[in-house]
Amino acid sequence: MIRPVADSNKQSNRRVIYETLRRKVLTLELRPGESLSEKDLAADLGVSRTPVREGLILLAEDGLVQVFPQIGSFVSRVDMQRVTDAQFLREAVELTALEDVPESPDAGLLDELDENLAAQRSAGEDVEEFFTLDERFHHTLLRLSGHERAWPTVVSAKGHLDRARRLGLYESSSPRVFADQHVEILEAVRHHDLALARTTMRHHLREVFADVERIRARKPELFASEAGTAPVRKTVTVWE
Repeated sequence: MIRPVADSNKQSNRRVIYETLRRKVLTLELRPGESLSEKDLAADLGVSRTPVREGLILLAEDGLVQVFPQIGSFVSRVDMQRVTDAQFLREAVELTALEDVPESPDAGLLDELDENLAAQRSAGEDVEEFFTLDERFHHTLLRLSGHERAWPTVVSAKGHLDRARRLGLYESSSPRVFADQHVEILEAVRHHDLALARTTMRHHLREVFADVERIRARKPELFASEAGTAPVRKTVTVWE
């Protein structure tokens, strides 16, 4: 009776470490191109090296970490092909879902969206707080359409996209422009102008491409170039 519990605890610990490391990569705490030391990460997290190694293997499967024999493990640089693929998936899901928003949307969910927008306006320059609210806004829109269960699929596919979005938010003078776009989307949904909602949503989701081109021109070291090229061990600055 004891062994299954131990195995369960081991699996749980492995998952926690993986999710912790994934969050550090997505929030840019572990920066694109940064070298990764199992020993240092284990010390920082207060665990043995085994769950860290297993977490890095899972992150490599996600495309967020690269392992180069005889060189080491590195946070993957932002891959524009993966960004584009994730954006394609996100548009396909979120724009199609808008077509299924009922003429009389759930009043409770509309209230949640209004409260979310109010919180976005008061988030100030806190990038992580705004990003969390942004995610919740889009998730709630899917709930409004009855397609909430599609959200985990979108989330799992957009690691590189989320890093690009965060880079854009850090480069932006204020996230207010994105909050204003959310207001426009919700107003179109509220008036059941789904064509306008789709057009506005498409423009909103594609803002990331302009952000990326601007950032890549200034900081190309954050982005993947030739596939499989081994990185150089050096500190990478995400923003100044």
